[in-house]
Amino acid sequence: MILTKAQYDEIAQCLVSVPPTRQSLRKLKQRFPRYLNGVGKNGAAPVLLELANEVDYAPSLMARIILERFLQEHEEAPPSKSVINSMLRDPSQIPDGVLANQVYQCIVNDCCYGPLVDCIKHAIGHEHEVLLRDLLLEKNLSFLDEDQLRAKGYDKTPDFILQVPVAVEGHIIHWIESKASFGDECSHHAYLHDQFWSYWNRFGPGLVIYWYGFIQELDCNRERGILLHACFPTDIVTLCHSTASP
Repeated sequence: MILTKAQYDEIAQCLVSVPPTRQSLRKLKQRFPRYLNGVGKNGAAPVLLELANEVDYAPSLMARIILERFLQEHEEAPPSKSVINSMLRDPSQIPDGVLANQVYQCIVNDCCYGPLVDCIKHAIGHEHEVLLRDLLLEKNLSFLDEDQLRAKGYDKTPDFILQVPVAVEGHIIHWIESKASFGDECSHHAYLHDQFWSYWNRFGPGLVIYWYGFIQELDCNRERGILLHACFPTDIVTLCHSTASP
């Protein structure tokens, strides 16, 4: 699905108006002692999850705040990011059993953030990369995938490099990037800065597929060499099709 910016803004504004609004971290700090009081009464009760819901804060982010505070108070040195991430992925590593249970409840009940959501996003992304690979093979297009490119020494690569360029809607395509997400302004501009222009600079013009759609106005860099699509293109022109008959 491709939305106009006006349609996207209308949906976004509607979401913003849905109460309750997100609260500040100051409010979280004020409510932090309530967690200790709650688990003191019943360690199995989802106190941390209920607190996160009450202040409209992502449960996994709330769990991170509490875990960091706990480790700071019980360790001589400040906890490293890798240690915290490891404990969030596997709460059984947390030395306090009650806190481990509280963190686990937050992680499994968070539908937007946290290690469980990251795993789901990764799986969906991989699924669409496999789909794209199958479509390229179906079209008999020769390509190198990300793993093959890294083996050749490339550190930042698109998902697929076409060994023989093709044309899509009159534009030459050297590479294809799969994004199993909706392309909004924020994410797309970040991708342009961090990925797409780097690919363009190194490999030439390419195609980005946002499998869940994008804002129509963002497809404004075609003449500069970056096309956006919401599905695999059906009008690919290959070298064999464009070769003139003798």
